[in-house]
Amino acid sequence: MLGALFRRLFLTRLIQLHQTGRLAFFGMAAHLADHRIFLRHLAPVRKKRWVVYAKPPFARPQAVLAYLSRYTHRVAISNRRLIACDATSITCRYKDYKRDGPERQRAMIIAADAFIRRFLLHVLPRGFHRIRHYGLLAGSARKASLALARRLLEVTPEPANDDIAEPDDHRPPCSCCGGRMVIIEAFERWQQPRAPPAMTSIIREVAS
Repeated sequence: MLGALFRRLFLTRLIQLHQTGRLAFFGMAAHLADHRIFLRHLAPVRKKRWVVYAKPPFARPQAVLAYLSRYTHRVAISNRRLIACDATSITCRYKDYKRDGPERQRAMIIAADAFIRRFLLHVLPRGFHRIRHYGLLAGSARKASLALARRLLEVTPEPANDDIAEPDDHRPPCSCCGGRMVIIEAFERWQQPRAPPAMTSIIREVAS
């Protein structure tokens, strides 16, 4: 329910921003300025299942604030990366990950308005929070965290599933590749699919 609610509110307000002209698109995304193309672009998102994860803190709000302060007070670019600036352009340092060694640190000159536009991409709209917290079941530490939790709670660990046999696959094998065939659709005897037209009839129709 929470995922569906968040999806509806997010997409509704996003469309409202587009209708009022408060969304700007540049470069390869410039075609999204057209309202019909924008709605067509959002159509697959409506069919996806959104997951909203929320839980109360374990170590009281003070620990949460101490953790989040290391992220929420960062800016898009640090002062040491700014080399020079004037009324029309800004020179800044960036990392070119296609290069190795000292050549990875490079400098670029960018127009002032383009720099401001890129900087504002990191400013979240009102109501959004820059929080990345995966909690106890993070993929990188899930196994160790669950083992520690079971040990502290004195719970018997779950048995290993290595001895569980895989269920037999009764799908017929393909005569070409040997893989298991997947039945997409079955037809009744009186509902046989119509065969595709012959290539000769297609060529005859085109020639006529």
